[in-house]
Amino acid sequence: MVVSERHTVVVGESIAGVTAVRELRALGHRGAITLIGADPHGSYARPPLSKAVLEDSSADATLGYPLDDLGVTSVRSAAVAADFDRRTVVTADGDIISYDALIIASGAEARRIAAPGQRGELVLRTLDDARTLRPRLDTATSVIVVGAGFLGMEVASACVTRGIPVTVIDVDPPLQAVLGSYLSGVISSRAEEHGVRIVRTTEFVTLVGDPVNGVALPGGEVLTADLVVTCAGEIPNTSWLAGTGLADRNGIGIDDACTTAAPDVYAAGDVAYLRAANKRAPFWSNAVAQARVAAASALGLPAAAAASDNYFWTEILGIAIKVVGPLPVIGAPTSLEGNPADGSALLIWRHGAGGATVVAYGIRKSIAGLRSLADAPSCSPQT
Repeated sequence: MVVSERHTVVVGESIAGVTAVRELRALGHRGAITLIGADPHGSYARPPLSKAVLEDSSADATLGYPLDDLGVTSVRSAAVAADFDRRTVVTADGDIISYDALIIASGAEARRIAAPGQRGELVLRTLDDARTLRPRLDTATSVIVVGAGFLGMEVASACVTRGIPVTVIDVDPPLQAVLGSYLSGVISSRAEEHGVRIVRTTEFVTLVGDPVNGVALPGGEVLTADLVVTCAGEIPNTSWLAGTGLADRNGIGIDDACTTAAPDVYAAGDVAYLRAANKRAPFWSNAVAQARVAAASALGLPAAAAASDNYFWTEILGIAIKVVGPLPVIGAPTSLEGNPADGSALLIWRHGAGGATVVAYGIRKSIAGLRSLADAPSCSPQT
């Protein structure tokens, strides 16, 4: 255990920020920790927002991350500037907070596609977003979802659960860019079986109406609905770092120790990307892994694990999907047990460089079990 009296400031109440705080204490940090965040609801889990929270208001009370036992000073005001030479962070309330080590976990914000001044665009990134969308879904008779990624397909699933006709619009087939063509085809078929209309476009769409009530396709056709929900990805929350040179269009570049280009400044989660990969991988598991590494690095300790974790999960149209391993996968699986069309299968893609990608599709399989299969030399379901 390490004992440190240095003041560590963590910007962001995301899962990365909360994990960093907990890891600092777990590693023996006894110095002051200040957690800066502006969400009125504090620290809470975001994955359930597009699942349980959209279905049931009682889920709201289950989201919070308790921090009372960690001796953390919480600042309820957004970070608006940083000065790395003076080692300070400035908040929207005008407070200037000094640090010895800074961990940036400010996350990302929903990408919006509405025109300037156009009212009524709906997104889903925060608890308030979910609370706005939930009652609208209760009364809607039609929904358009812009974006066929994880979030878009989860929102479409919520519509199906309610019996609301839903159209999903994207340039690519559902989840193809992330999962690959085979799994995308499996999910697309299930979506169509459940009445989800998938519309492919050649270019990005625009929102119509003020307030928004539809989408204009590149060819000029206009689709309308009671609700239009934009699920077009997210943007790293780095605007408060303007002028520092720390961030680029991908976010904040980090190395395997989650260090940035600024001294004693570390980053983790959706705001960051590994420079070696040169792209973000905004998954919950990566945020947790990077936060733990960032905390260790802030204390001058070697990391106990890697700054990335190739695991994620989702639930789409009643099917739980767990994945361990690199994505996207190419072609059909090397090994298949069960039948994806029946909603139950274990799929394995072996990679030439060793290792594998393992997918539990609608079956109960522990994360440890999936990791074991991914690491096994033979990589067969019976392993």
